[in-house]
Parts: sequence; structure tokens; C-alpha cells
Amino acid sequence: MEPTPVADLGPDARRALFARDAGIDEIRSDVADIVSRVRDEGDVALRQFSKEFDGVDVGNLDITDQAERAADAIDDDIRDAIETAAANIRAFHERQLPEDWRVSDDGRELGRRFRPLERVGVYVPGGAAAYPSSALMGVIPARVAGVDQVAVATPPAKKVNPVTLAAIHIAGADAVYQVGGAQAISAFAYGTETLPRVEKIAGPGNKWVTAAKAEVRGDVEIDMLAGPSELLVVADETANPRFVAADMLAQAEHDPNAAVVTVTDSEELAADVAKELETQAGEREREDIIHEALENDASGLFVARSMSEAILFAEEYAAEHLSIQADDDESILDRIASAGSVFLGPYTPVAAGDYASGTNHILPTNGQAKVTGGLSVDTFMRSTTVQRLSSDALADLSETITALAEAEGLEAHAESVRTRLQD
Repeated sequence: MEPTPVADLGPDARRALFARDAGIDEIRSDVADIVSRVRDEGDVALRQFSKEFDGVDVGNLDITDQAERAADAIDDDIRDAIETAAANIRAFHERQLPEDWRVSDDGRELGRRFRPLERVGVYVPGGAAAYPSSALMGVIPARVAGVDQVAVATPPAKKVNPVTLAAIHIAGADAVYQVGGAQAISAFAYGTETLPRVEKIAGPGNKWVTAAKAEVRGDVEIDMLAGPSELLVVADETANPRFVAADMLAQAEHDPNAAVVTVTDSEELAADVAKELETQAGEREREDIIHEALENDASGLFVARSMSEAILFAEEYAAEHLSIQADDDESILDRIASAGSVFLGPYTPVAAGDYASGTNHILPTNGQAKVTGGLSVDTFMRSTTVQRLSSDALADLSETITALAEAEGLEAHAESVRTRLQD
């Protein structure tokens, strides 16, 4: 990966960097067929797709009891790690709980109240692989919010990874189902003989999961449409090139389509990071995936003419993960509004947020950080406004209400006020 001046980026290069998408358009038709079949055929379709896509003959779709046993059977050190991470995640999300409020002013009592959703479905990637962190990140905020029923779907395997199952149980899920991909999203959206229909679906997944979320949106609420994972590092000459490169490689090992970017105002740092990337990549187990990610059009190592230009680049990029490794990181942060999660300083790797610091790693990609945030307690709650007026307060507002109602041609609205005042 060779450093490139930001000023030299042409339209095509800028489009690859700033117009990222989830890459689901080419599979939308296939996903629509899967969703339709699950909606019409229920569990039969789920079992057929498990055989076709996962190579597994699924017996019981409900594996809640397996998750409970897994929590008791895994090694103590893994269980301790899961429980420590879970405690940190729970503590962080408990601070997000909103409080109901009421205020009174001259006979007008106004307020807002918050209530959890009743039934949600959380998707946890996995199958033969282990993604305990995604289980914690999806289930715990729903549990903290007070959701009554939290169901989890995770892909089937000849033996579903016990670490993932243990994390699902420790996080507090009420039910666990071995169903993966677009078919799991459809099952949660419409319900089957075994899986419950839910009010909202949350959790990360591949492009088939994302395309299914797009397909069912409107029939069920979803958290977000997420694409490949992203990292943007903003660094100055004080940054440690070894740390910057290590963070880029950690993100690159996710997926060949991961977007991995560093922008700096230091040519020397950029050159040193490039050298570190080459050296460290050869030491990583997923070297082939890393090289593919570093070489894709959405990744790059860029040199800005100033830190102001680097900050403008970062704001336009609106990264899922933003790492600021610079001497004056707080002032840089103050100038960047758009990012899913921010990691400040040399000793705050993205991996900390991925696993155990407490923040959530289910975050907006593809520039969606310009308009939304990551998964939180708010994802699983709804708000209601509340008001009560005294007769005097209504009288004080009557002329304003009736004038606006009649201006809109809604005479009955005005009369609903006058009737009360006449009485």
C-alpha cells in the first residue's frame, strides 16, 4: 500500500472511498425468493435452506437448552472473559437508559415517557465460527432496555460453536434458534411454526442478511443496513506507525471487502506505516484476506496537506470506526461529527471496543454515521409524549389553536376547543 496525496484523488477514487454501499443489489432477487418461501412455507423452508446453504440437516430449530448447557461446559477462562465483557457492556448501556419526565407551566403539564419493545430478534453470525462478542452486543442492550422477549438466531452447524451459544445465554436471551442467513431474517419478520414474529430485528451479518433486512423492512423494523466493516485512522507525526498499521491489519482481517484507511498530514508517518503494513501482514494468520482488503478500492493510505484537510476527509468519510492517533486528539474529535465509534489515543485499539471496553460494536457503515448512530438501548425502545391542560391553560392557547386550525381548513379542530370553553 503506497501513500497517495489526498489532493490527487480523482472522481473514481473518491467515489470508491466515499460512496460505499452494502453490495446487496446483485443478490436482491435471490433474497426476495428466500424471504417469500420462508413466509409461505415456514419451518419446512428453514430446514431446506439449512441443508442447501449450510450443509446441515437440522432437527430441532430451537436450541435454547444447548445454549444453557454450553455456558456450563466451556472452559473457565473463556467464561470469565465473556462474563467480564458482558458486565462492561451492560454497565455502559445502563447509562443510556432514558428517564420519563413531566414539567408543569401555567396549567400545561407536558412530558415524555419511554417503554421497551415487547419482542425482538437478534441475529448472531456464526455457525462453525465463534462470534460471542456479537451475541453480547446484540442481546445485552435489548435486555437492559427491558424487552420482554429476546430471541436469537444463529447459523446451524454440525455442532454450533459452544462459545457463541454460551455468550448468547450469558447475555440473557430467552430463546435461541439455529437458523442463518436471509431465511433467519424472514422467519423473524413473519414468524414460523417455531420462530416467533418480532417487532424489530437487530444484529450484524453478511450481505445476505443485510439484503434480507432491506427486503422485509416495512413489515418489521430493523436496526440498520450494514456493509463491510470500516476503519479510518486520523494520525499526525506523533503517532506510532506500528500501532497504526496494527489497527489497519486488525480491521483488514475481517473481510476482503473491508475498508481500511489512514489519513495523515505527515509524509514520514505515511511512509513508515506503509513499511509496517508490509512487515506485519506477513506475520498474521489471515495474511491473504488482509492483502485483499488492503488492496481493494475502498482502502488506502493518504497524505493530506494539513490536518484541516485530513479532518475534512474524515468528516466526509463518516467511518464506522474512527481512530484518532494524534497529539491534540480532543480538538480533532471536536471537529468531526460523523463517526460510528471513536477511539482516542495510542492505547485505544478498535479491538477494545469490539470486545470488552463496553461500547457497542454494531455500528453504521457506508457513511450512515452522518445520520445515525450504532446499536444502543434506544434501538429497543419507543417514546410517547404526554400532556394535560387545565381549563385556564386551554383558554390561554385557544386563539392560537383555533386560528391555525381554521387556516388549515379544519373547522372541527377549532370547535373541539370552543366546545370545551363554552362548557
